[in-house]
Amino acid sequence: MKIIKWLDEHFEEYLMVLFLVLITCVMMLQVVIRKIPFIPSFTWAEEFCRFMWIMSVFISLPYTIRKSNMLRVSVLMDLLPQVVHKVVNILVDVINLFCMAVLAYNSVGVTTKIAASGETSPAMLWPMWIIYAFMLIGFALASVRCVQQIVLHIQHFDEKELSAIEQTMADAAEEAAAAGAGEGGKA
Repeated sequence: MKIIKWLDEHFEEYLMVLFLVLITCVMMLQVVIRKIPFIPSFTWAEEFCRFMWIMSVFISLPYTIRKSNMLRVSVLMDLLPQVVHKVVNILVDVINLFCMAVLAYNSVGVTTKIAASGETSPAMLWPMWIIYAFMLIGFALASVRCVQQIVLHIQHFDEKELSAIEQTMADAAEEAAAAGAGEGGKA
């Protein structure tokens, strides 16, 4: 159960960090190599970094849904009564689920067509279906995260939600506490 809990809380986060670290390392290496005479620069570095960036974009979608960081007009939501606010949240989750499911479904067709074409990337010669598969993975994971959010919103329907300002203050306090713990508790 610990593994499932960890995957639930950190899976997308760690993938995005991995992709961004790879981008940073490859770009840094590319810059250094360019300054050394008689050593040819990597022809694949830019393409690799572009692919890592694309992958991180599609993995960030389920992450933002899970962390409830999707763009919303929360000031208007704060003006609504709690019950209406909760119902609107669930409706938004259902609409998101529908959109993500349709995109995931259509991604299957796109990825299949690219795989059938045998297309490869110009510099690294990777099969392009691998890159397109991250689109499918991102939308499918986003669909799962939408279902998860619907369940969470229904389970916590009777609990009071914090306003946008209260949530911002709570998030800031949590980040400050985490930063303080990271410094060994020194202020």
